[in-house]
Amino acid sequence: MLKVKDTLRATVNLTFDGRVIKVFHGPNAADRFANEARMLRHLEARGCLFVPRVLEADAEKLRLVTTNCGGRVEHLDDRRRAEIFAELERFGVRHDDPEARNVTYRSSDGRFCIIDFELATLLPGSTPNA
Repeated sequence: MLKVKDTLRATVNLTFDGRVIKVFHGPNAADRFANEARMLRHLEARGCLFVPRVLEADAEKLRLVTTNCGGRVEHLDDRRRAEIFAELERFGVRHDDPEARNVTYRSSDGRFCIIDFELATLLPGSTPNA
């Protein structure tokens, strides 16, 4: 397993079989965990193919296991970044942290993907999923 992030808010590990394991901690960890799981399930239900899929969500351990959406993007111009996050909003979710650090590149299909939905919000008119 490879540790890819270890901050005050979360620890993220990438397994050798391609899963991403995120454990939430720090301020509002339970709320951030629940929000990320809810947003990803909402997006999956709406057919959004450029975000991780939830494989496991353990509310007791604040542990979220998802599919891997590719590698971190080193360079992304502002126009392209804005386009990627605008596309997400067509699925009823505003990311609320639209920075390049939350964009990955999936080489299998040449697709930019979006990660880290703990601060995201449903847009008005979107029906939330549990």
